[in-house]
Amino acid sequence: MKIALLNDTHCGVRNSSEIFIDFQERFYEQVFFPFCKDNDIKHIIHLGDYYDHRKFVNFKALNANRRHFLEPMKQNGMTMDIIPGNHDVFHKNTNDLCSLKELLGYYTSNINIIMKPSTLNYDGCDVHLVPWINSENWDSSMNFLSSNKGIMMGHLELQGFEMMRGIKQPMGHGMGVEPFAHFDLCLSGHYHASSQQGNIRYLGCQMEFTWADANDQKYFHVFDTDTKTIEAIPNPLTLFEKIYYDDTDTDYTNYDINTLTGKFVKVIVGNKSNPFMFDKFIERISELNTHDLKIAENFSEFLGENVLTNIEDVENTTDLMASYIDGVNTDLDKDKLKTLMNSLYNDAIDMEIQ
Repeated sequence: MKIALLNDTHCGVRNSSEIFIDFQERFYEQVFFPFCKDNDIKHIIHLGDYYDHRKFVNFKALNANRRHFLEPMKQNGMTMDIIPGNHDVFHKNTNDLCSLKELLGYYTSNINIIMKPSTLNYDGCDVHLVPWINSENWDSSMNFLSSNKGIMMGHLELQGFEMMRGIKQPMGHGMGVEPFAHFDLCLSGHYHASSQQGNIRYLGCQMEFTWADANDQKYFHVFDTDTKTIEAIPNPLTLFEKIYYDDTDTDYTNYDINTLTGKFVKVIVGNKSNPFMFDKFIERISELNTHDLKIAENFSEFLGENVLTNIEDVENTTDLMASYIDGVNTDLDKDKLKTLMNSLYNDAIDMEIQ
């Protein structure tokens, strides 16, 4: 039996922007459901963060998600088991008030919401599912983990793994890996960058949501209950495009810009020896129907003397913040500062796009 794995799909992401609603629609209609149909996959396990905002819901996003995901799933005869992630629960210390129950549980017969640690059997293969762990369910979750072995899937916040590409969860923040060491394989949602350490594998999000996802290949996954293996299926659709501009080795006069239509575009300038060529290149991009065009030429006004000044090393906002914090002379916990700044940055970009 083959099962499709989804996680961190974030219905209503980026303030329920039409841009991201349409992008998610394309993923489901052009990539995910065609693959499931071609490979006769009839079941989904969703590892949390189905919805994006913990506190409220946008009806436009709900309507789109119903049309693009829930109805096609039902029409294709598919079922889904789902656990809540941290974005799916209203309170941080309990999973009790959960958007999955309020928005899916009372109306959908083909969706099974797993609210407590549970073992489900798929064609003879036991899979141990663990919802978001908080102070209220800590003891029951730890007892469940210690009592089982084999395949475990959850929505975990573990130390030392990349939250986004290049930015790790600092040690001392989140759980250690010890409660999961005895499992053959642990699969988790939550962090948007895919990574693996030992038996623990973060699947990463399936779609690009921020600049931190740019140039970071996204996948959904298929779990084979017979071989107990995972296959990563690439998502070919992208929304963020970086161009590293260097006219000392590239002629941009006839540079193919057609792939930039309908995307967020950032031109990172390394070498600009021909200002006329550069201006014409930017003018050509500006005439396209892009969602946004940013030009990164010089960060020097923002950087301290101890901070990186190489434009190739400081290519996005998270890199810039991390570089600045590394260069600041302070006794404060710099890893904690980075985590806080990344959290504030993610909150800010959620309000950026309407």
